[in-house]
Amino acid sequence: MIQTGGARWWALLGLMLAILVVSMDGTILSVASPTLAVQLKASESQLQWFSSGYLLVLAATVLPTGRLGDRMGRKRVLFASVTLFGASSVWCALSTSPTAFLIARLAMGAAGAAITVTALSVLAVLFDERERPKAVGIYQGVNFLALPLGPVLGGWMLTHLWWGWVFLMNAPVALLAAIGVLALVPESKAPGQAGFDLTGAAVSTAGLIGMTYGVIEAGQDGWTSPLALTLMIAGAVVFAGFLFWERRVIAAGKEPLLDLTLFRSPAFTWGAILGGVVGLAMIGVLFVMPQFFQGVQGATAIASGLRLLPLLAGLVAGAIVADRVARLAGWRTAITGGFVIIAAGALLGASTQPDTGFWPIATWMFLLGLGVGLALATSSSAALSQLDTVNSGSGSAIVQLIQKLSAPFGSAILGSAVSAIYLAHLNDDDLPGLTVSAAGQSVFAGVAIAEKTGSHVLLAAVRSAFTAGLGAALLTSAGFAIAGIILAVLFMPGRRETQGIMDAHGDAARKEPSDA
Repeated sequence: MIQTGGARWWALLGLMLAILVVSMDGTILSVASPTLAVQLKASESQLQWFSSGYLLVLAATVLPTGRLGDRMGRKRVLFASVTLFGASSVWCALSTSPTAFLIARLAMGAAGAAITVTALSVLAVLFDERERPKAVGIYQGVNFLALPLGPVLGGWMLTHLWWGWVFLMNAPVALLAAIGVLALVPESKAPGQAGFDLTGAAVSTAGLIGMTYGVIEAGQDGWTSPLALTLMIAGAVVFAGFLFWERRVIAAGKEPLLDLTLFRSPAFTWGAILGGVVGLAMIGVLFVMPQFFQGVQGATAIASGLRLLPLLAGLVAGAIVADRVARLAGWRTAITGGFVIIAAGALLGASTQPDTGFWPIATWMFLLGLGVGLALATSSSAALSQLDTVNSGSGSAIVQLIQKLSAPFGSAILGSAVSAIYLAHLNDDDLPGLTVSAAGQSVFAGVAIAEKTGSHVLLAAVRSAFTAGLGAALLTSAGFAIAGIILAVLFMPGRRETQGIMDAHGDAARKEPSDA
């Protein structure tokens, strides 16, 4: 039942603490990997699994945890997940071997999936359609806040403190979040839930692991890799089997893991899909810019995080104004406008050169962030507008799943583009073949070789080649944004339907008694 009164905003505070702890951890590992290689004696393959394993579990468990919250109670699942996340963070900090650390990261991935899905489903229950866009804007703002905060805090701690504090710092935040959930978040669950679709949970998990692992392999070994193609195709086939199974469950009158009836709504379907397209467009900046700042312009890890602040400012600004823009212009116009701004920012960024100064880069990053915040908050609000107490967990899981899958897909696509352009430019610079082979592993390897040999020619070539790769990545991001514009114009409900849904939900909420 939709809550009224001020209590729901205090409950939102509890949800945001839970989201903050997950979002911060998602970006910290990028700066901690070199230290983990030394402290845990981890191989390159193990370092990749620290990140990939977390992502695999996160993507594979969102659907089961969404339905689990509907059935067992969303507050209960959220509290248990936050507690597990904090405990697993301590486990990471105290690990003395790569195996122990990986197990802890997998537990964190499962807990993180439950937190993100359950928090979003609680938000859908707490707020009516008129206030939900504002709540979603705050939710997205907290997510965005963690993007530079993780690398900045992580870089400072790795420089000045014991490496374990990078993960141990999650514990007090998780403790505050657990207290906030207990004290501020009301319990809610779907009425009449009986049983749990264990077959659907197992099959969906297997399919999602296959697809996600395949995409990760494609990002590392290329899209023609036999293993990557086999995993992606097998995962897609298994997931198609899961959808067929869910149709049988619904036909039998039982509770499905995935409520397929939600896809009858264009607002839900295209809101969820366009949220994934936003992720594809944004990942280019998050994937490439830290490497550009550190490898090309020589910034430290901390300085690199600070240089992402204009992007953060744009993200937060876009998320905050999304509510008002959608209310005045409708979902279609707000999302389309967001994608137009994303495309403009990415196209400006594609002209970046190795010696481009802070302010030109800050300008296009702010623009791109502004478009992402506006489009993502609005598309998420449109999808959540179709959820109620019965299906908020299942629906939120779908929204989160599409957004989570956009990260490995986007990273793989853009990583391939950056790598191809980087190597092509190095080969075009008439450098020795052995040098190109060694420097071509990464921009950091190229810079290290150039500095070790004292070759200013190689250093300039490496920086120029990677900057060309950056331009290709941002052009790809602009392409995703243009695709988003087309899809939003063709399929998203316009202003009249948006206003009708908001008014209908608002009237229904005002007729319900307060739970606050």
